[in-house]
Amino acid sequence: MRRTSRLARVAVGAASLALAATACGGTSSESGGGDGDGDKGLAIAYDVGGEGDQSFNDAAHAGLQRAEKEFGYKTAAIEPTDGETDADKEQRLTSLAKQGYNPVIGVGFAYAPAMKAVVAEFPDTSFGIVDSVVEGDNVASLVFAENEASYLAGVAAAKATKTKTVGFVGGVDNPLIHKFEAGYTQGVKDTDPKVKVVAQYLTQTAEEGGFSSPDKGRAAAEGQIEKKADVVYQAAGLSGQGVIEAAAKAKIWAIGVDSDQYQQEALAAYKDYILTSALKDIDGAVFALAQSVEDGKPLTGTRTFDLKSDGVGLSDSNPKFAEVPGAKEAVDKAKAAIVDGTIKVKTE
Repeated sequence: MRRTSRLARVAVGAASLALAATACGGTSSESGGGDGDGDKGLAIAYDVGGEGDQSFNDAAHAGLQRAEKEFGYKTAAIEPTDGETDADKEQRLTSLAKQGYNPVIGVGFAYAPAMKAVVAEFPDTSFGIVDSVVEGDNVASLVFAENEASYLAGVAAAKATKTKTVGFVGGVDNPLIHKFEAGYTQGVKDTDPKVKVVAQYLTQTAEEGGFSSPDKGRAAAEGQIEKKADVVYQAAGLSGQGVIEAAAKAKIWAIGVDSDQYQQEALAAYKDYILTSALKDIDGAVFALAQSVEDGKPLTGTRTFDLKSDGVGLSDSNPKFAEVPGAKEAVDKAKAAIVDGTIKVKTE
């Protein structure tokens, strides 16, 4: 039987935006804990790229680690497989629910069809999905205002560029990543209409490796650098590591995504060239759902994490960010305007 947490309320988005996860290998992992009564708690199923992407999946893993430490129960983190189908994802979610994990979270919009097929079979299990909306009495849809964080990244890029050309590399050409590009481009143009934005998507589908191919990201960034881009923002999962590597090699600025990539140990060799990162508090959202289940009041419905709730933001952990003339002031001003509604950020 599940223990009930003594914590009195759900702290949505409470995890630190800068929390970083340490990557490790393997196709799946389970961690023991608690009082040995077989108690099982949070399980997450990773998106394409898996653990170790220093970005999207690792942010979810950080939320799992926090829940594991806070509640002392057994957790599970399951890796995706190459070329997997919706049926494979459905089987993964079903297996976790049958084993007694609660909640079960699918990390990424790709889990939407599988989750729709599974949730009704396990009415006593709480499910969560990141970056998509799935209807159900026992489902929490954890979505983010990526466009707002990307707008701030665009403001920073416009202030940092010297060539008046900046780049955007999207992992997959789909509506979610369009939100990143739309916000970024708007932020750039609102700050300096003379700055040109060069955009490229790596693939049309995730199955083609858009989120899991650093070599594709590296080649795209190199092409944008040849076009004089001296700031490149990437929303490309694991592929983004190639973008950051190419930027560092060319000694121009990269802008990270989802996690504070300046803080990621695996990217330490390139950190001096990571100007900032557009943040999504995925770890906080994952932890919030786990905590709500512990409290016996599971979150359900659509939960939106935006600038106003500190569910998204922009990092300033690189000391060099403060040295870019006018960048911090412009970002702070833009954030305040988005929060109070003066600036409406586009989604496409």
